[in-house]
Amino acid sequence: MNTVKVYLYSTLGCHLCEGAKAVLWPLLSHYQLSMQEVDIADSDELVEFYGTRIPVLHVETASEVVCELNWPFTAQQVDACFSALVEPAAFM
Repeated sequence: MNTVKVYLYSTLGCHLCEGAKAVLWPLLSHYQLSMQEVDIADSDELVEFYGTRIPVLHVETASEVVCELNWPFTAQQVDACFSALVEPAAFM
């Protein structure tokens, strides 16, 4: 299986980003994925591309961009994206 990379494009003080993380954390745990938060303020290019869309969830493998969801996204949309990539963690 390809390595899955999950990014949340955001910036400091973004209250919408906190809402996005609240949606993401349970699903990241369920699918045993980790997420890297990327502050767009560190790059003029990222500000130009994502500035009016943050928070943005970006999921990719080594071979393709699997999904990119602009806020507001739902848990169901994130689940659909993640479930296409990996099997959920087994419940004990």
